[in-house]
Amino acid sequence: MHDFTGRRFLFLLGSTRAGGNTEALAQQAAAALPADAEQHWVRLAELTLPAFTDVRHSGDGTYPEPTGNARTLLDATLDATDLVIASPLYWYSLSTPTKQYLDHWSGWMRVPGLDFRSRMAGRRLWAVTALAGADHSDADPLIGTLARTADYMRMDFRGTLLASATRPGQVTADEDAALRAKTFFTA
Repeated sequence: MHDFTGRRFLFLLGSTRAGGNTEALAQQAAAALPADAEQHWVRLAELTLPAFTDVRHSGDGTYPEPTGNARTLLDATLDATDLVIASPLYWYSLSTPTKQYLDHWSGWMRVPGLDFRSRMAGRRLWAVTALAGADHSDADPLIGTLARTADYMRMDFRGTLLASATRPGQVTADEDAALRAKTFFTA
């Protein structure tokens, strides 16, 4: 049995609509977590972020301290031991809210004194996604993006929970995904 004492899971829901298949799949997996694993859920589309602007090559290349929703997301990210990116597969990759959230990581790495990259090292990164069709290799670009992100940040990429579903509610028909969800965080 795994010890989840002190583990804080941050579920980052990347869909542009509530109640979709990816969210339902993430909820199935989270239901199997033991009670001592803290869970915090954030719907990225409801936390509007400013457009990310790359200023690395302007002035001294530093970024200001984030404020507003960006600060809320930064604090939640740094508080988590486990980050779960729950993004539906959009055009073979991450949803726009998810990609925008990750783009802000580039700025957070350049906020003086924040030490974002070193503070992220050793945390676990998980992925959950639903995709149309049965060919799970269609999700390879999404998985590759998150695996490479984890590698660059010196995080531990723990894998991807995939399901085949198109219309809302169809994820319940993917029995293999439901079985994998039961042990996704503990296997």
